[in-house]
Amino acid sequence: MRVKQITAWQVRIPLKKPIRHASHTRTETDNIVVRVILDDGTEGFGEGVPRDYVTGETIASALALLKASALKEQMEAWPTFKSAVTAIEHLRLAPIVDDDRGCKGNAARCALELALLDAYGKRFQHPISDVTKLIAHDDLYQPHEHVRYSGAITSAEGFKARLAAWKMWVYGFRQLKIKVGIDGQDDVDRVGAIRRRVGRKMDIRIDANEAWTPDNVVGRIQELKPFNITSVEQPVPHEQVATLREVRQQTGVPIMLDESLCSMIDAEHAEENDTCDLFNLRLSKCGGFMASLRLAQHAKRHGLGYQLGCQVGETAILSAAGRHFAASVKDIRYVEGSYDRHLVREALATKDITFGWGGWAPALEGPGLGITIDPAALERVATYKEVLLG
Repeated sequence: MRVKQITAWQVRIPLKKPIRHASHTRTETDNIVVRVILDDGTEGFGEGVPRDYVTGETIASALALLKASALKEQMEAWPTFKSAVTAIEHLRLAPIVDDDRGCKGNAARCALELALLDAYGKRFQHPISDVTKLIAHDDLYQPHEHVRYSGAITSAEGFKARLAAWKMWVYGFRQLKIKVGIDGQDDVDRVGAIRRRVGRKMDIRIDANEAWTPDNVVGRIQELKPFNITSVEQPVPHEQVATLREVRQQTGVPIMLDESLCSMIDAEHAEENDTCDLFNLRLSKCGGFMASLRLAQHAKRHGLGYQLGCQVGETAILSAAGRHFAASVKDIRYVEGSYDRHLVREALATKDITFGWGGWAPALEGPGLGITIDPAALERVATYKEVLLG
């Protein structure tokens, strides 16, 4: 069974509300959607979310990379799902200049990989979660019937922050991430107000999105420790990540890497330099489902934890891929994603897979991603189309 056609779209997804954090404010998102068609007509879809301030990628660079890559020569007739998975993991994209961290093609690779896995999963009647069983069975594989997502409070302050905290408590979340380090906001006041409204049992972690500096990071974390925070995500810019070894020792609060954890090169540096306790694995940022599995394996083998993160503006394609990851991988500390109905105006799927009460969501059934893409929705948000093969 061979690949007959590969098509890529640039899509612009409007958000239902502005999302603001220390690094960026966003009212819409530009994503890449890739469709693969096999020679029997089976379709598969994948998605990537390029972020230049995270991996150095843009929509233009991701599309150019896919176009420059020798895809046709690598699309063989894979006779089983296992052989397809093995070959897809080893697909080579065109070389990228000045990519010393090995991450500047991650969104493009994620979109292509997911489209291929979706198509071959449908063809051979395997859910994408079976990828975990095939390539990481001994280290990571553990099927779950349900996944529980955590909530998030981004830039809300004052009454809005208190109201958001109350909603998180009423909705039944057990874990909550709070964005901090936003200009003009008092983190101690905000986190304290939120803690008082969600109660002592809520697991609260904070995400600074690189907002702090080596000079003030310890003080900022120490101010928030009384609110029983369970981790601090990316407190300083990537260029200053080496300082986090001392920060961990001085504060005693677990540190999670996000912008500084985009590839195996980053993971090896983090482990060698003792700069973190946790990895934030976001499928697009980390280069896809299988690359994220490999990073989770690396973390586990070196005594580190990991969460499944998401990118603002993911559609149902990445939401579904994340669900399969969370439903097949053990020991994930926190799970983020599936905000579809709450955040994006076009989720692209015919079925709503947003998490429900308490953050609970069922594992997805059916082969591939387990969702069907609405072609009319894709057409509404598409701003550019490129046929890459066929």
